Amino acid sequence: MALNRLMKISRKILLIASLCLHITLAHAKIDPALLKPLAGDDPDARIVAVNQIAALANDDALKILNALNTDALYARPDGTVLIVGDTQAFNPATDQTLATPDDAEGISVNNRLRGVVEGALSGLKLFSANRNQRMSAATELIKTADPAQIPLVSKALHQESDPEIQAVLQQVIATANLHSADAATRKAAVQTLAGSTNANLRPALQNLLNKNPDGSYIEPDPAVRIEAVRTLGVLDRHLATVDFIGKVFYGISLGSVLLLAALGLAITFGLMGIINMAHGELLMIGAYTTYVCQLLFRQYFPGALDGYLLVALPAAFIVTAAVGIVLERLVLRWLYGRPLETLLCTWGISLMLMQLVRSIFGAQNVEVANPSWMSGGVTVLGSLVLSYNRIVIIFFALFVVLAVWLILNKTRLGLFVRAVMQNRRMASCVGVSTGKIDMMTFGLGCGIAGLGGVALSQLGNVGPDLGQGYIVDSFMVVVLGGVGQLAGTVIAAFGLGEVNKFLEPVAGAVLAKIAILVFIIVFIQKRPQGLFALKGRSVE
Repeated sequence: MALNRLMKISRKILLIASLCLHITLAHAKIDPALLKPLAGDDPDARIVAVNQIAALANDDALKILNALNTDALYARPDGTVLIVGDTQAFNPATDQTLATPDDAEGISVNNRLRGVVEGALSGLKLFSANRNQRMSAATELIKTADPAQIPLVSKALHQESDPEIQAVLQQVIATANLHSADAATRKAAVQTLAGSTNANLRPALQNLLNKNPDGSYIEPDPAVRIEAVRTLGVLDRHLATVDFIGKVFYGISLGSVLLLAALGLAITFGLMGIINMAHGELLMIGAYTTYVCQLLFRQYFPGALDGYLLVALPAAFIVTAAVGIVLERLVLRWLYGRPLETLLCTWGISLMLMQLVRSIFGAQNVEVANPSWMSGGVTVLGSLVLSYNRIVIIFFALFVVLAVWLILNKTRLGLFVRAVMQNRRMASCVGVSTGKIDMMTFGLGCGIAGLGGVALSQLGNVGPDLGQGYIVDSFMVVVLGGVGQLAGTVIAAFGLGEVNKFLEPVAGAVLAKIAILVFIIVFIQKRPQGLFALKGRSVE
């Protein structure tokens, strides 16, 4: 009987002891055995400890690594590791805060260890609630992937629900395995990367084919090198495809900008024969009108700020058309038939308009922000980003071309414009008010320039010199396409945009512009009428 009672008491004591131990361990967020190497002198053991702590991927691990990175981690002679603040110290092994012991000394961190700590901190961002931060961290880890980080990345991969980030994390693990001591693991990693489209992987694969100073390969296994060559070939072909499609897209984008800039000039110069050197300043006025609309919406309609662009389009057209009508009525109507004088006069007007804008808005550039629905882009082929603002501008340019074609060919105004441009005297004899048609035609061309200014404001900052960079290109587009030919203007704009984007990587931006200018000069010498020649009496 006494023996049974003694056994029951013993069991109770053991149960109480186990509960106390469980409670104690529940507060031990980090195993002291993981922390102890940090207080030691073995650099390799400290690096292993940092990676093991990072693999925990919890708040306490983040505290430890941040403290180590900011020299706030201390150690006592018995190996106890503390995070020291101003007056108190936190023991991550017991989850207790105490007064800073006098015998605690700072843990020194050399450059090698600091690099490992920073890499571990970057890896912990894989557990952020922010999707963009996780993607950025995963992409960055590809460049510095190390086998010691595989447990941390594997844990992040297990918790990740985004398929795109999962694919990047798998690439990180494969890239880290390229440094494995096992040749079979390295070969499998290279084969895994064969299906990747990430350009950041290329340096790691190329490194396998590089040689040491003594002439030996960094990758000693021939089978791994063969797989690396194969994978690099696949990756290079993909990157070449992405590069080609990217150049085509950005060439079309540049062409759409040139088209919007040149379309108004195709009317004022191509149809009316006016060499309007102030055309670039009309683009600038359209861009500043967009800026004013944005300011008004920010002040009076902040909740509908994304809609400012829909108001800016008609506003820019009306403002620049009004400026054009005033210029035509006051100055240009007296200069028809004298192209040299219109050139000099409009050049002076351009200087006046630039100075007027400087006086009102200042000489510094102003920022016109994209609406939220035009921000960002769509990713294709794994790494090519097509920005929404450029996609919208491409379709907007095509819409403006269609609208101009309909006005010139399907409306009464267009009929009168074509009649006056072909035979002014005959049009006047049948009752057409040629002066009014001149005014409206010039206003239409200037209004279209204003629309081009709205588009330009979505691609960069707006300043008084905005139009100066497009006036020469606009004239090149109109002359190359054929004076008075809308179809020629469209083809010339997109053609010059593509040629420019494909030449720039080879010859540079400046030489590309020079080459295009020389080509146009030679082309006009051989074919003065441009790509499309006028037909009928208008040729005379």
